[in-house]
Amino acid sequence: MLNISHNTIQGRVNEKKFSTLVHVNSRKTGIYLQRFLLVFFLVLVVIMFVPWTQNVRAKGKVTTLKPQQRPQTINSIIAGRIEKWFVQEGDFVHAGDTIMFISEVKDEYFDPELLLRTDEQLVSKELSVSSYMDKVRALDAQIDAMSDTRVLKLQQAKNKLRQAELMVQSDSINLQAAEQGFDISKEQLDRMEKMYSDGLKSLTELEGRRMKLQEAEAKKISSENKWMTSQNEWINARVEISSIDTEFRDKISKAESEKYTALSSMYEAEAVVTKMQNQRMNYSVRSGFYYITAPQDGYITRAIRAGIGETLKEGEQILTIMPANYDLAIEMYVRPVDLPLMERGQHVRIQFDGWPAIVFSGWPQSSFGTFGGTVFAIDNFSNEMGQFRILVVPDPKYPVWPESLRIGGGAYAMTLLKDVPVYYEMWRQVNGFPPDYYKTNPAENGKEELKK
Repeated sequence: MLNISHNTIQGRVNEKKFSTLVHVNSRKTGIYLQRFLLVFFLVLVVIMFVPWTQNVRAKGKVTTLKPQQRPQTINSIIAGRIEKWFVQEGDFVHAGDTIMFISEVKDEYFDPELLLRTDEQLVSKELSVSSYMDKVRALDAQIDAMSDTRVLKLQQAKNKLRQAELMVQSDSINLQAAEQGFDISKEQLDRMEKMYSDGLKSLTELEGRRMKLQEAEAKKISSENKWMTSQNEWINARVEISSIDTEFRDKISKAESEKYTALSSMYEAEAVVTKMQNQRMNYSVRSGFYYITAPQDGYITRAIRAGIGETLKEGEQILTIMPANYDLAIEMYVRPVDLPLMERGQHVRIQFDGWPAIVFSGWPQSSFGTFGGTVFAIDNFSNEMGQFRILVVPDPKYPVWPESLRIGGGAYAMTLLKDVPVYYEMWRQVNGFPPDYYKTNPAENGKEELKK
């Protein structure tokens, strides 16, 4: 007891009758306390040298590895009016199953015989194209006929030109003969006149010679006239060749112009036909959009638009569907300071929301209720919060993840790093240093090289 006061009970009270006083005055209590403190200190020293697994902890959520396996919304491709629902929330649908039926709200598609009338217009335009093609063929035949006729006409005109050339040569020869005959007759007349003056010839013979000279002169003039006439015919033959060539060129050019006009009209009609075919196909495809179908097997989770008679805009969301088959993954977000510690294939321990677990972050082997995973992908850019996303997939070496996991559920991930003593980890935490980034890689000489 503490002797605080000068008043004492010693000698006045029999302390052995009171067990409390006996225990208080006993010296064994202090010994027990000393032993307890010594054992605690020894245990604490031992714990300081126990291996501690460094880790990077991050929150995340359950997602899927493939984008097509994540929850998606079904949109209306065309504007329409809801007429009938074929499913309800929670139903399982197969790919291609009808979800709802919508009707048209645009007046240009109200006609129930729209496809039939479009087909009729298309047939008319196709007949128009055929008519233009027939006209082009007829013009081609006409051009070919005129070309053949032009060749024959030109050949005929060339033959006539050749005849005119020969006639010119013949008349030229006749003219030369007539001129020679005239010259001979003139010389004979001169000799006859001389002989008449000498009294050798009679007047009758002289007059006969004069008449022969006139006949020779008349023959000469007639031959010259024929020669000039044949020259004119030769010139006319040449003009006729040029005229025939020009005439048929004009006719062929006109026919070709009409042909190109028909071709232009045919091409325009073909363009209209192609446009109408495209429009007809658009009408046909649009009619298939009246029935909104499931893109893949899955469950209808939530109807965004409901009721009968409501109108939908193009691309408006109708409902959400969750695929039936998916590969689970975890997306967790780490700070930029921890990003250099991450690498593909790194082991991760995961605790899922809703699954009881006893977690010792430094001793993952002693934890209970956690599941194994490996780092599958690391983003190269940060999100709006300045954090980097990491995808974690199940590790086949560890038990499979629970089947009851749902997309969007919470998760707590611990990326395991190097094993260090507890005292080192405490010293690192107090000083705010990052975890050790060391990994062993086999060197070329067969030894292990530490890379920082």
